[in-house]
Amino acid sequence: MPLIQGCNQLTTLALFLIRRAARTAALGLALLISAGVASAGIYEDLLLAIENDDTRTVTSILQRGMDVNTVDKSGNSLLMLAVQKGNVELVQFLIDHRARVRVRNQYGDTPLMFAALKGHLEIVKLLVAAGAEINHTGWTPLAYAAFDGHKEVVEYLLHKGADVDALVPNQATALMLAAKNGHLETVKSLLKAHADTDIRTSGGGTALKWANEGGHREIVELLREAGARE
Repeated sequence: MPLIQGCNQLTTLALFLIRRAARTAALGLALLISAGVASAGIYEDLLLAIENDDTRTVTSILQRGMDVNTVDKSGNSLLMLAVQKGNVELVQFLIDHRARVRVRNQYGDTPLMFAALKGHLEIVKLLVAAGAEINHTGWTPLAYAAFDGHKEVVEYLLHKGADVDALVPNQATALMLAAKNGHLETVKSLLKAHADTDIRTSGGGTALKWANEGGHREIVELLREAGARE
């Protein structure tokens, strides 16, 4: 009888422990779900604050523990988003709080490439000072700056050691991109840096050919004076 009673007590205790463990697990899951929803909500608030150039709200959220290197579904970091908005103050804050400057989104873009494309010279300088990579395979910051004709950014990157003849995936150069889009002053800066005028793309395009096709007569004349050939 005592043995049976003891077994019953053990069984009751075991059931109690199992039920308590189940309740604890359920509570833990609920807390995780709640935390996930809360984190998602905070992240949405963070993105909205960046979009609205609300630096105070962004810094407040990050100081509450949000990871400074959080990325969106396309792999864009908070630093990339701040760079695209041209928010110098926020970019500096993120860099100071150890945001990674050598990071790429799913398309291969870096914070420095975004800054170069947008022509944000001050941000370009901040990123380079923080260790952003200037020369790498694929599209480069110099190519992005030349594509949109940001002469000052092009000159700064060249001064910092950018490869003037670096090839993008279709074998074009910064000079070819600037010539194609009619950016005369940028073409002048690249020629001054001794850009090669005779490099051809995989499709046979040259800086002179692209300038001709675009009807950019001043650039065509300038390239011919520099010895360019189609």
